[in-house]
Amino acid sequence: MSAKQSPEPPLSLIGMSHAEMVDLCLRAGVKAVHADHLRAAIYRHGITDIDRIGDIPQRLKTYIRSHADMTLPACSASQGSRDGTRKLLLAMSDGKEVETVLIPGKGRITQCISTQVGCAVGCTFCLTATAGLTRNLTASEMLAEVMAGRQQTDGQLRNLVLMGMGEPLHNYEQVARFVRIVTDPRGMAFSPRRVTLSTSGMIPGIRRMTEENLPCNLALSLNATTDEVRSKIIPLNRKYPIGELMQCIRDYIGRRGDKRVLIEYVMLAGVNDSIADARRLVTLLDGLKCTVNLLPFNPYPGSAFRRPDDATVEQFRDILIRASLVAVIRQSRGRDISAACGQLKTDVRQKRAASL
Repeated sequence: MSAKQSPEPPLSLIGMSHAEMVDLCLRAGVKAVHADHLRAAIYRHGITDIDRIGDIPQRLKTYIRSHADMTLPACSASQGSRDGTRKLLLAMSDGKEVETVLIPGKGRITQCISTQVGCAVGCTFCLTATAGLTRNLTASEMLAEVMAGRQQTDGQLRNLVLMGMGEPLHNYEQVARFVRIVTDPRGMAFSPRRVTLSTSGMIPGIRRMTEENLPCNLALSLNATTDEVRSKIIPLNRKYPIGELMQCIRDYIGRRGDKRVLIEYVMLAGVNDSIADARRLVTLLDGLKCTVNLLPFNPYPGSAFRRPDDATVEQFRDILIRASLVAVIRQSRGRDISAACGQLKTDVRQKRAASL
């Protein structure tokens, strides 16, 4: 299934590269240096009202009012979890809505970014997959998610993880544009080490990341140790089986040098959580520079899967640790508001409508 591309709004300032802002200034009849002022105001300070941007000529402001757009998506709804996690429902210009999640930590906040409206991969354990794919998000819309998140976090937003709704590498061009702007020192200036892209195993996209040296971390949602099981829970595995996928990951690490890959492993009771699975995972990851995140399944109504008990999860982790792998059990945040891994499906809107 191919994603329907949403056209970039004409002259949207949010999402412009430095070169595009320079071109905008020249077309407005002002000096190119004002592109630096625009980028700093928008990406570093989150200003979206042209009248609040100082150090730029009135002529440029007039031109922008007539030819450009700086509108952020409206926050349709917001939910707060008992653990401090906050989920925002954002309405894009065409009315389509996506969820983004703000996750608090020690002295920092991590934002989980959506890259598509829905998802086409069809992972059978993921609630987002049940919605199907509506369309890709543009880089501008993803950047607007970050700007909306910054407005809620008082400058504490430090990490970005592309682990929300959608498969980022199904939307490579726009995602790559987003990553380059958020990590550009003249853009949002996030450290590339604090931006992580998660994929279910899109080998062509991983290869492009490798060849283009995309400035971010890579996380692989592996979730099984045999092709038989992985193909059942992640249909994409039928096209890109585990052996080919792991070789692609090894090539990525080999080319990127100091990079470590995050291996995400959603644990499903009776499906992929056995001692044999743990031992096979050790073999698959042998010699690989990686960290393993074990994520006990987050249940949702109607799911056929169950969450494994704590003893099973800890036994699985201990097998990995004894094999000298770095393995941690990730504590899911925001489960009580369906904001945890695999639970995003714009249910905030559904609950809001039900309360009317």
